[in-house]
Amino acid sequence: MQLRIQESLKPDLEPEVAKVIDAQIASRLGDKDDSIWGSAAKVEASKRLGWIDSPKSSVDLIPEILKLRDHFRDLGVDRIVLCGMGGSSLAPEVIGKNTGHEIVILDSTAPDQVLSAVRELQRTAVVVSSKSGATVETDSQKRAFESGFLAAGIDPAERIVVVTDPGSPLDTESRADGYKVFNADPDVGGRYSALTAFGLVPAGLAGADISSLLASASRVSFGLSADSTDNPAIWLGAALAATPGIGQVRDKFLIETEGLPGFGDWVEQLVAESTGKQQRGILPVVVSSSAPEIQDVPSDTIFIRFSDSMPVAEHITFSGGLGELFLLWEYATAIAGYLMQINPFDQPDVESAKIASRALLDSPAVLVSPGHVDRGITVASYGLNVVGSTVEAAIEELLSQATDHSYIAVQVYLSRPEYPQFEKLRDIFAKRTGRPVTFGWGPRFLHSTGQYHKGGPKQGLFVQITGEHGIDLEIKDRPFSFGELIRAQAAGDARVLSDNGLPVVSLFMTEPLRDLAFLEKVIAS
Repeated sequence: MQLRIQESLKPDLEPEVAKVIDAQIASRLGDKDDSIWGSAAKVEASKRLGWIDSPKSSVDLIPEILKLRDHFRDLGVDRIVLCGMGGSSLAPEVIGKNTGHEIVILDSTAPDQVLSAVRELQRTAVVVSSKSGATVETDSQKRAFESGFLAAGIDPAERIVVVTDPGSPLDTESRADGYKVFNADPDVGGRYSALTAFGLVPAGLAGADISSLLASASRVSFGLSADSTDNPAIWLGAALAATPGIGQVRDKFLIETEGLPGFGDWVEQLVAESTGKQQRGILPVVVSSSAPEIQDVPSDTIFIRFSDSMPVAEHITFSGGLGELFLLWEYATAIAGYLMQINPFDQPDVESAKIASRALLDSPAVLVSPGHVDRGITVASYGLNVVGSTVEAAIEELLSQATDHSYIAVQVYLSRPEYPQFEKLRDIFAKRTGRPVTFGWGPRFLHSTGQYHKGGPKQGLFVQITGEHGIDLEIKDRPFSFGELIRAQAAGDARVLSDNGLPVVSLFMTEPLRDLAFLEKVIAS
């Protein structure tokens, strides 16, 4: 494992590194000292430091996971679907992509995406992951698979595996129904759970070498808890936290990890949700190697890349095995929280969008925002004084609000597998504005950058895209469908963003691909 920092950056980081070493933060982390982040955070921290021991404590899970994997193989089951959101899905997706073992990730309530996952059931096993056991998306997805298995003449208890905290509603209910249950460490928060049952069960069932993953993390755990200038976690934590003090404010970082697919998305949740609160925070911006921001790095960002080569234009490069890097970034994020005087383990603003969504589900008539229709696209805006009734007028008014510290957030509430073309919008907005642009699939991002958007600095300009899903899907024993649920999640988030004084343009597309082509022209013009 290596971390390389541009020499020009080091003088600004050295005082922060010295502060961390003098306070013995790394070794106190290794000892699970819950007082590091102050008295206000102590209660939360006391039950969120189990990840420190995960490389060793999780080894006990391996025999049971491998036994179940072999059982499924004997049944001819070779397709693993993971139902989970945020920390329950991002790490397994990374592990699967980087070990060559496919996991079908269902982290959406888009009815067409759910339907695409509920297929080939004769060869499918499903992992249902929820720390709280009360996640509405995961509960709905579980119900869809239960219905699908029953219709196919398969006992759901033979194919559904549950990962949750001990004593959660899902734990109690699943055991009563005869499901196989893996209990995760309750002292680990979701975004720090890569090396716990949440990451290991789906990855192990898919065939990944989880023993090697844990072994690689174990090899570096001692060094990451050392109060030394040789500790890469201290330097990385200092870089994340100290950027506001480097010359001018640098409170965002570009992260390019094409050589480690999916890792940037995992980092995005870890850092954004851990630091984006109290109107402070660091915003990760996941980019490709050809992103416009790399060609002309914005002055309020630093550039971090996964690379085995020596740094050229990057401020920071990192490399190493996957297990090592999970632990490196977890340590670094906790250290950054100390330096920023932020509790890195809570997420106080995540619940607000959930509450708004639940309220809207009780009033389905208001799920479609009133607005003007322009070429088949319904245009609505929040917190903006749009003159005119066109898509162009709304986008132009939104972008006119941009400052030297703004970022644009593109949020798409459509099926990720069906409409990957929408990801092009990120680069188009970045090229047009010269500002950092994040891209999130809804409702997935609500469990990731959603905390930062509402709790971090009020710098965001939001473009929300919803649309027709072609077919809706009922949810067993629930008074709402998947289509109604995802519309409520989008409308609820827009409402909460607006209530926080943040501008939003909402676009409802009747023909997504046709409407995307029109939107691309509007942005680029």
